Amino acid sequence: MKNIEIISTGRAVPSKVVTNDDLAKIVDTNDEWISTRTGIRERRFCSEEESATTLAVEAARKALEASQLAPSDIGACICATISGDYATPSMACLVQRELGLREPIPTLDVNAACSGFLYGIEVARGLLNGCGEKYALVVGCEQLSKLLDMTDRSTCVLFGDGAGAAVVRLSEDATYASTLGARGGFEINVEGAGHGSSHIHMQGQEVFKFATSIIPVCIRQLQEKSGLSVENVSRVVCHQANERIIDSVVRRMKADPGKFYKNMDRFGNTSAASVPIALDELVEKGDIKAGDMLMMVGFGAGLTWAGAVIRYAGV
Repeated sequence: MKNIEIISTGRAVPSKVVTNDDLAKIVDTNDEWISTRTGIRERRFCSEEESATTLAVEAARKALEASQLAPSDIGACICATISGDYATPSMACLVQRELGLREPIPTLDVNAACSGFLYGIEVARGLLNGCGEKYALVVGCEQLSKLLDMTDRSTCVLFGDGAGAAVVRLSEDATYASTLGARGGFEINVEGAGHGSSHIHMQGQEVFKFATSIIPVCIRQLQEKSGLSVENVSRVVCHQANERIIDSVVRRMKADPGKFYKNMDRFGNTSAASVPIALDELVEKGDIKAGDMLMMVGFGAGLTWAGAVIRYAGV
């Protein structure tokens, strides 16, 4: 099986900025309480004119334009989300339509919560190898604001809306390694019909324990599979759930904190969108360049986890 690499990225976030002080006006909290526990200072919420679909399409369009490919070159479209606008059709089908991708290609959504984008990368690799195609579009998008209970101060302060995307391609000489897993359960859950609520609820302490234990495991597995350590990659992009989680992992692994990118202070936890949004910011800033190796790690509801060592090849 051929390996996969990233050639371009894109992102989209709503224009509406919601600060910690804004939330303090509607729920019993304050900026210091939120920022000291999470590192989050603001997040973006969709306006009435914006949605998970509009964000996904914008991020995907930017990634496609940056790739310098035609829509007809894309051989698969995968969208990772837990907050799509419809039960069906899939978000990926909506992206396919809006971008004018050709019709006879595999197009599907992936639901692995905050691990979703990295699951999508692995799904893309399998589909491209199986279908004889070369390029895939992978999107992570969320409109979590519509799932928040704005009276639950332990949860509503954490999440934001956004989308990120990447165009990936098969390559004969690409270095790639991945790890995927799930524990099975409801430690984090979006309560559905059987639970009497459609709001996100999260057990923060349990999530913290899980994340700070599984991220080092993922990183060690990726090192074993790829032969590349944290020191050998240009950047480590973790799911942007909480600054304290990333800082704890850095201390446990005695790693260089400068390798670990953080942007949750501006966007909060955007679930499946957090890794590709961070990735696109790094590309835009020039912090990663063509040929650089990246390590990416996600963790989320399920409980799921995923990791990848992948090359940013550029165009």
